[in-house]
Amino acid sequence: PPVLILDEPTIGLDPKQIQEVRELIKELAGKHTVILSTHILPEVEQTCHRVIIIDRGKIVAVDTPQNLRMQGQGTSRITIEVEGPSSAIVSTVKTLPGIVGVQPESEKDGRVRLVVDSETRQDIRGDLARAIVGKGWNLLELHSKTMSLEDIFIKLTTAEETHAADTDIP
Repeated sequence: PPVLILDEPTIGLDPKQIQEVRELIKELAGKHTVILSTHILPEVEQTCHRVIIIDRGKIVAVDTPQNLRMQGQGTSRITIEVEGPSSAIVSTVKTLPGIVGVQPESEKDGRVRLVVDSETRQDIRGDLARAIVGKGWNLLELHSKTMSLEDIFIKLTTAEETHAADTDIP
């Protein structure tokens, strides 16, 4: 058929079978329109080229998984772990251009782990690393964190206000 609708196609399958079903869906997508209805969002990220998120019968988002993650993010999030004085590290990080938030996550044995939010589309990792190392502190970890499709789904479907682009589903 030209259109296939698959409802939770990998539920109850073992990992090998899940892989085979994903490959089958990708093969079919080249020749057919495949609609995948599922709440398993990591499955969507690995299988689908386009995502439609529906909340209470209304379409709240339509885009690629990557674009949805970028749009939903609002800020770029970086986790760092630094060996040094916690308050001085936080103060230094807060003064960097583009930083919109610094949240201590943990502190133990002279190490502090921070979650740093910066303006979207501004890569502050280099500036962040230079500032920390320039102060003589040990930078033990620095990595970007992107929102998952699950994070985006929850953000879109738990919002109290409806979105301007909502479309009724017949």
